[in-house]
Amino acid sequence: MTESRLAFVGAGRLARVLAPALQARGYSVLAVASRSLSSAQELAGRLPDAQALTAMSAAAAEADIVFLTVPDDAIGDVAARIAWRKGQAAVHCSGALELDVLDAAARAGARTGCFHPLQTFASEAAPLAGFTVAIESADEGLAGTLSAMAEALGCRPFRVPAGKKALYHAAAAMASNYLVTLLAEAAGLWWSMGQSRQDALQALLPLVQTTLANVERLGPEAALTGPIARGDAGTVRRHLHALEEAAPDVLPLYKELGRCTLGLARLEPVVETELATILSKEKQPCV
Repeated sequence: MTESRLAFVGAGRLARVLAPALQARGYSVLAVASRSLSSAQELAGRLPDAQALTAMSAAAAEADIVFLTVPDDAIGDVAARIAWRKGQAAVHCSGALELDVLDAAARAGARTGCFHPLQTFASEAAPLAGFTVAIESADEGLAGTLSAMAEALGCRPFRVPAGKKALYHAAAAMASNYLVTLLAEAAGLWWSMGQSRQDALQALLPLVQTTLANVERLGPEAALTGPIARGDAGTVRRHLHALEEAAPDVLPLYKELGRCTLGLARLEPVVETELATILSKEKQPCV
């Protein structure tokens, strides 16, 4: 396997999932560097070929591909502090940043790329197989190598169009991060009824899981149910009135989501107009 010698600079959650997974698929992780030697040692201890270091350039010295698995705000500074050699690959794992954050590596003759697994790494048990990996590189050879790496992990490589990284990441944030926020807000409404958040999640999560399964099977439009899908203006009015009374801070979110949902609902024009009007009113009449 060409370009199989890897190094990781940064030993956080992503590195703790990605490095062992690549090692298991035939890539050799030679070194792990971290400001915390104990963190580097913890990860390196799971990798037969790896040494734990705090010196970033030493960790990168023998590797063909160096993954910069550090926080986004640190990537540019870390790239500037490594002594790159010509032809070596510097690869960041940010979903939002473009390749220009690695300009210091490029000026030193390194090829630059991005490898961003479209997965949430809340724990080290996060799976990779079946997920998409965003690939970016102006060097076609490196892009091909990173795509092959994604496929070796059982992932689907996706070539991000130039200049579209922030848009790609915004979509990911909406689908993952904001889903968490939405569930937290929904659980908060149960708290207003005297129920615990744990009770709320126990009730709501099966509904969410079924909804996601329906979206996967049918697509968003066909999976949509509920009062807006039915054109049930009376129920929407009751929702809005209840929120005005019990959770007025949630009301703008509900209205905006309702307006967005109208575009999926395939309603008769007169019904869509009625619902749009209801969702735009400052205050609802008593119901």
